[in-house]
Amino acid sequence: LGEKILKNLPINPGLELNTPSIIKTGLWKSKKFRRYDVEAQVPDTNLGKKQPYMQFLDDIRMKMVELGFKEMSGPIIETEFYNFDALYQPQNHPARTWTDVYRLKNPKSGKLPNNKIVEAVKAAHENGGETGSKGWQYSWSKLLSKQLMPRSHTTTVSARQLISGVEVPGKYFTIGRVFRPDVLDSTHLIEFNQLDGIIIDKNLSFPNLLGTLKKFAIEFAGAKKVRFLPDYYPFTEPSVQMDVWSEKLNKWVEFGGAGIFRPELTEPLGIKEPVIAWGLGIDRMFQQKIGSRDIRELFANNIAWLRKQGVIV
Repeated sequence: LGEKILKNLPINPGLELNTPSIIKTGLWKSKKFRRYDVEAQVPDTNLGKKQPYMQFLDDIRMKMVELGFKEMSGPIIETEFYNFDALYQPQNHPARTWTDVYRLKNPKSGKLPNNKIVEAVKAAHENGGETGSKGWQYSWSKLLSKQLMPRSHTTTVSARQLISGVEVPGKYFTIGRVFRPDVLDSTHLIEFNQLDGIIIDKNLSFPNLLGTLKKFAIEFAGAKKVRFLPDYYPFTEPSVQMDVWSEKLNKWVEFGGAGIFRPELTEPLGIKEPVIAWGLGIDRMFQQKIGSRDIRELFANNIAWLRKQGVIV
């Protein structure tokens, strides 16, 4: 390609062509060369590079580790125990119906953790157990808790980490695929990725959570305007929703929810310290960063679109 361009360049007889020998011998110091024009038009070259969104996820992982977080991991197929029950979400909650989650037909049931944890979670649901709460006041079913499902959020991984043990103070995160029945459009998918995380420390407060979320929106998504709205989740109190203003879509886009885990969640799992937690739509963060109007572009096989995407930094 360089040889073809060179043949079409006008050459001034008074100027020299640079060669390896001129550079090695130092003769270039006494020669005159044509100035190098960094703005000159050259043919497009489609170089090989990592898929832009995958590169973004790798970069986020690296940044989280640099911030002192440890990465958590967990299975995509989960029991309702980890997806809901360990997170203090009652078994009669609307979010556990067929309109909001998928379930497996075969195999239908999975295994629960040790009986001590299961009984503590059962007591928290039914009467509050030893947390000082009244619980949800219903009869908790172990059979329903064993039901297998594609996880509907990566907070399941946080539940597993709390049960297996955490450092205090400690910071943990995970990035993973989740599944929810939804209507496909420019900002919604039926399977997508979440950035989930928890921080455990005896001195944590709600402002710590808001500051962390805002930092993520600015650093990871390039957000210029961030707002927080009161929200409700069965497993956090207080709870908050984070929105970011999208100039491309000309509207506020929800990035995810967060809050402080309720004692009815943490104490049955053996945690006494405050835990701030969040589940953010990392797909929407990338969409905001590159100014995309359609979140489906991130997973499409549109070669022309992929070639237009530069290296994300």
